[in-house]
Amino acid sequence: MALDRMIFAFAGIMTLIGIYVGLKIHVYGFGLSVFVGVNMLQAAFTGFCPLAMMLKKLGVKPGKAFS
Repeated sequence: MALDRMIFAFAGIMTLIGIYVGLKIHVYGFGLSVFVGVNMLQAAFTGFCPLAMMLKKLGVKPGKAFS
């Protein structure tokens, strides 16, 4: 799987986990979804993504998600 698709999948999973925790366990679980959303928004404008940097160091190949 390419780097950009892994980032989208990870962000989606974390968002769903945050919603689940917020609904079933504690309202602060929604904070995870907010954090993921804010991180995605800032990455769109700055190009800085900590997850991308970690995955690159692990040897994940970059790709084009929308090609």
